[in-house]
Amino acid sequence: MSSTFSPEPDETCQVVESFDLIGSKWRLAVLYELLDGEQRFNELKRETGTSSRTLSRVLDDLQDRAFVDRRVEEAAPVATYYTLTEKGEALAPVFEKIGDWADEWLDDAVATPEIETQ
Repeated sequence: MSSTFSPEPDETCQVVESFDLIGSKWRLAVLYELLDGEQRFNELKRETGTSSRTLSRVLDDLQDRAFVDRRVEEAAPVATYYTLTEKGEALAPVFEKIGDWADEWLDDAVATPEIETQ
């Protein structure tokens, strides 16, 4: 018998479905960085610490899911800019609430209890 839970399609929690859309480490990092406004590809790469390949994949995915818009300036040097769509900007209060939660609880969650040795 399998120990993994597979809910029926109509039983899937919307919170879980939402995390499937935005919940990867890199998607969250890019969305968070874009809350500050339009950024170039290299700015996002530097701020998130991701590789070019991963960032490109994540940005393409976020564009496909309508969280991010892409704008290209053809004048030399060519520059690519990314911004949040209305759908992406709607996540701002979610990040704020997560930040509030982290301020209150994260230190407790990452604290390492002392292990007594005898």
